[in-house]
Amino acid sequence: MDDLVKQAMAKWPNVPDCYGWLGLDERGHWYMRDDAAQALGHFQSGVPGARGSLLKHEKLIDFIQRNYAANSAGAWFFQNGPQRVYVELAITPWVWRLNPDDSVTSHTSVQAQVTRCLCDELGRVYFQTPLGLGLLHTLDVGLAANALERGRWELENVQAASLTFAVSGAGAAGSANLPPAAVVMKATARAISRSEKSPPPCAPMAFLPLSAELTKVSNPVLMRAAQAPASPNLGAPAAPVAWQAEHWAL
Repeated sequence: MDDLVKQAMAKWPNVPDCYGWLGLDERGHWYMRDDAAQALGHFQSGVPGARGSLLKHEKLIDFIQRNYAANSAGAWFFQNGPQRVYVELAITPWVWRLNPDDSVTSHTSVQAQVTRCLCDELGRVYFQTPLGLGLLHTLDVGLAANALERGRWELENVQAASLTFAVSGAGAAGSANLPPAAVVMKATARAISRSEKSPPPCAPMAFLPLSAELTKVSNPVLMRAAQAPASPNLGAPAAPVAWQAEHWAL
């Protein structure tokens, strides 16, 4: 995880969690899901447009993947500065590409060694690694078949429902970090939970901690009064913080 992100987390530890805005598909592609996409259904609903927009910006994707992790309950998220953005997963939190030496590389470019090779009732191939269970990219199933013929692994047939891996952030684990009553009007409940026992997922619009900056003489927020007459929007307050530098550089 990036140092700037860790610093932002330490400085603002109470930013509400975010749900429904980011998805990971079966091939390791990231999708940004705006309000319109979420309104069409959950990430795997199959409704055209529900997955959202495919992310293609390489620096943004790198930033997401460097700050991709799971909480103690097994729910996966992208740590976006001080805000935790839970990920809707198509199947597994890892998507593997098979290398010539039979090692695998994740969709986040992390290498791992295969400890088990599994195949479900739909013919999907999974690899168990020290990092966890992940789906093998469909383009590499032929390579896996060759490795199995060489005796590299023993294929285990399983039922998909029996596999143990973290589902989306709003799924098996979810989060108890619901928005406080004061910000309910700025939070939208999303019916995307895969668990009847987990709290309803929300997609709160995080409040930037402007009050934390009001005492800093060097911060531009204190200059907004002077800037207001020249601003067409009457001086909307600027609040640059350390973790935003990464976004600005993209």
